[in-house]
Amino acid sequence: MSIEIRSLRNKVAVVGAGMIPFGEHYDKSFEDMLAEAYINCINSVDKGIDPQKEIEAVWYGTVMGPATGATVAEVTGLVGKPITRVENACATGSDAFRNACMAVAAGLYDVVLVISCEKMLDRPGGLIEAIGRAVPHYPWVYAITMPSAFALYATRHMHEFGTKIEHFAMIAVKNHKHGALNPYSHIRREIKVEDVLKSPIVSWPLHLLDCCPITDGAAAVIVCRADLAKKYTDAPVYVQGSGLATNPFLIHLRKSYVTMEPTVEAARQAYKMAKIEPKDIDFAEVHDCFTPTELISYEDLGFCKKGEGGKFIEEGIPYLGGKLPVNPSGGLKSHGHPIGATGTAQIVEIFWQLRNEAGKRQVEGAEIGLQHNIGGAGPQVSCVHILSNKLF
Repeated sequence: MSIEIRSLRNKVAVVGAGMIPFGEHYDKSFEDMLAEAYINCINSVDKGIDPQKEIEAVWYGTVMGPATGATVAEVTGLVGKPITRVENACATGSDAFRNACMAVAAGLYDVVLVISCEKMLDRPGGLIEAIGRAVPHYPWVYAITMPSAFALYATRHMHEFGTKIEHFAMIAVKNHKHGALNPYSHIRREIKVEDVLKSPIVSWPLHLLDCCPITDGAAAVIVCRADLAKKYTDAPVYVQGSGLATNPFLIHLRKSYVTMEPTVEAARQAYKMAKIEPKDIDFAEVHDCFTPTELISYEDLGFCKKGEGGKFIEEGIPYLGGKLPVNPSGGLKSHGHPIGATGTAQIVEIFWQLRNEAGKRQVEGAEIGLQHNIGGAGPQVSCVHILSNKLF
């Protein structure tokens, strides 16, 4: 069922953004990563900001990190401020950003901070253990992994549309090529299609190089009222659209295995709010936990027709220099996927791109960017944002 929400269009702006390089940070604590992302974000505000006086509230995104905002208060010094912890699976960072934007648009606050962090590599049981603890009443979580869940979508797409394993491999190659240009990427090396196809099978048809790495990372952005943005920078980035949608948790209740329905609905909401169409998007940061996820998302986001995702990558459209670059950051596949921080990091990349600050991976002439982040197996939730460097 479609829903209608009031608009964020032209009401909210991002005026600062920062992150840490993603990777294996065994030498850094959770607090170290939070602090570094926070400092980088504060220092990015062109005209400066006094965080103690001007930041009124914080949205903190994490899946496996400390349960309350007390850690954020200690690290940032924003003691006494309202700090709300958000957790929504792999879409946590996006949902934290969305809630912060809604609070500003509603007039509750003028300036807020979104900060997200995940430390995945110091946890013996990793993500699977976390899922089992979170949803112990669902026995299927002990019989299926994330790769096997997304492999179901890949094989069905191959069956219905003739999609080839090579198409998935092309996405991995593209994202590694982009990620090699990004100093914040976890994996900064290019690969070839044959490298993907020769890598070990994880869950057919997914090879090891079709899967994103396990990553530590943190990212932060500052959001304010659009009419206050020029106080902080002459180059603000405006939030024009936002959408969020969900699916049943149990994957056998899904209506389709060639469409990720929450993405379709979240995108519909975001496009309608922004009053634009998919053809208006200049570039996108798209959730690619596994390469088939990105291919199906091309279709679900309206970048091409259903069943034409393979053709879309074959023709080079989502490459830097192509008609619609997708994942100039390198995506989750190369940049990394520190669960709770991923969505916020995508917003940081959109911010840099729209301010022409992305260096060698810059999308030339970018004015409108789309951010897409999903959570859960299949997924259970999807969040989409549309941002621009101009008021619409």
